[in-house]
Amino acid sequence: MTRLFAALLMMLSVSAAQAEEVTTYTLDNGMEVVVIEDHRAPVVVHMLWYKVGSADEPVGASGVAHFLEHLLFKATDVLESGEFSATVAANGGRDNAFTSYDYTAYFQRIAADRLELMMQMESNRMNNLRITAEDVETERQVVLEERNQRTENSPNALAREQFRAALFQNHRYGVPIIGWKHEMEELDLQDALDFYDLYYSPNNAILVVAGDVEPEEVLALAETYYGVIPAEDQLPARERPQEPPQRAERRITYVDDRVSQPFLVRMYLAPERDPGAQQEAAALVYLAELLGGSPFTSALGQALQFDTQTAIYTNASYQGASLDDGIFSFAVVPADGVALSAAETAMDETISAFLEAEIDPARMESIRTQLRASEIYALDDVQGLAQRYGAALSQSLTVADVQEWPEILQSVTAEDIKAVAAKVLNRDQSVTGWVVANQEEAR
Repeated sequence: MTRLFAALLMMLSVSAAQAEEVTTYTLDNGMEVVVIEDHRAPVVVHMLWYKVGSADEPVGASGVAHFLEHLLFKATDVLESGEFSATVAANGGRDNAFTSYDYTAYFQRIAADRLELMMQMESNRMNNLRITAEDVETERQVVLEERNQRTENSPNALAREQFRAALFQNHRYGVPIIGWKHEMEELDLQDALDFYDLYYSPNNAILVVAGDVEPEEVLALAETYYGVIPAEDQLPARERPQEPPQRAERRITYVDDRVSQPFLVRMYLAPERDPGAQQEAAALVYLAELLGGSPFTSALGQALQFDTQTAIYTNASYQGASLDDGIFSFAVVPADGVALSAAETAMDETISAFLEAEIDPARMESIRTQLRASEIYALDDVQGLAQRYGAALSQSLTVADVQEWPEILQSVTAEDIKAVAAKVLNRDQSVTGWVVANQEEAR
């Protein structure tokens, strides 16, 4: 059965490799164009990625990147407020946008013969947005309400916001993407316009088109609609303040009477995926799965949830898709009657035991198979592919890095995992957070 599954994966790998055809161009104004062909359905995904996110915001104007994302659905010189999305919907498509620490992206998924219309509208709002003071006031209330719903009303979200701020003391990754509330309340028209005028330019953008398209046709359309927009000659270098050496463990106890179940989190700075240097990141993917993936097979799940019933939930995760430092983290929810201190001790003992023991070759092979399968099946999602390339290129990776990533994952060894674990899992370079309803639970 194992051989049959392996043979099936090999067949799928060949088919997937043939299906993923990527062509790249650079327009004269500096705009990057990426075309991913997939002719299985007459559908196209048009994505425009700006290489600017919340970590690039001016100090004191947190949230302006996400705020501007909202404002881009207002009027332009040829479109009324809301007309962009209404036109996409009227043509049978859907659209949206999202902001991260490293990028802001806008996308439409629509019939392939509507691609030109999407380019026409998206290129128009790159340079011709017409926002007013009234738009700013209305949308500021919208994003403040979004923060209220997602963060202020969630003690878990508020706690994790504090933990991240403690982990990143100097880098802007410590500031929430949506912004600090007191700074969001002060965002005005000039903040939005300054950010828009500087960063929403072709030489700071990546166009990704995926689906039933021909590269030459995409290039011709891109030159027609995007190529005529002038480059921004004042675009600054993408330089951010970096973290100083961390020499002492940081601890936070977050108390909120709305907490229904106490839990603990441990976070470490970790290497991100870098151009031509993704091996450590790949090893951290395995480390997260080995320590805190499935509760039935991971070290923490087996030891804390099954062997000792110390916890009802355990997890390890790695966030390495970023321009600068990534995060490796643990989370444990103790069982009833188990103190957080006891749960943390059990977690640390399990991690230490894992570092001292040999890694099971069978588990390594199982993870390899899971990763290969997930990489293959991901190729069936055209929008997912567009997002994979757009995010990677926005975070300094190359097309070659994206295409090499699956094989780098397959090449990870037990020695690689042990080496990166020893490098990253240093308590002096960590933040440990306890989340409790009252001080009595902080024991």
